[in-house]
Amino acid sequence: MTFRYDFAPTPFGDALAVFSDEGIVRFDLSESEDPRVPWLLEGVSHQLRAVPEPDPGAADELAHLLSDYFDGEPVRFDRRIRLDWRLVDGFALAALQTICSIEWGQTMSYGEVAILAGHPGAARAVGTACRITPFSIIVPVHRVVRSDGSAGQYGAHPERKRFLLDLEAH
Repeated sequence: MTFRYDFAPTPFGDALAVFSDEGIVRFDLSESEDPRVPWLLEGVSHQLRAVPEPDPGAADELAHLLSDYFDGEPVRFDRRIRLDWRLVDGFALAALQTICSIEWGQTMSYGEVAILAGHPGAARAVGTACRITPFSIIVPVHRVVRSDGSAGQYGAHPERKRFLLDLEAH
């Protein structure tokens, strides 16, 4: 299996996109102003047990989809690009695949996702799945909210979640 990477622009800065022969395997918004920092690629390499090779242009299709999305077009990424789920398994996989079905502009509570994913009462595990998703933005974990309807967190950046929810609300 070969892995390659490229970068795709977002309003939050360039994001690292890692691809396998099966599809996109990871999409990371960097915590750094420069997503080319070595530790980001090192973390992905450790997870994959392989070092992705640079492949300028590999993220072009994804970049176009992201541009459409951030221009307000309802993009369902999982229907437009292949997702390679190798970095997720068990209930987290079921939860994230369930989250893919949440439509543009809609939200669902952590508890509702747990029920649909086949594990009523596993709301906290849904939160964990959202936190560890290998697909920022592409799997719309930002659409999962608290049971009282409040947005909640989005990693260390709740303002990003609010931005994405507001984008989809208009």
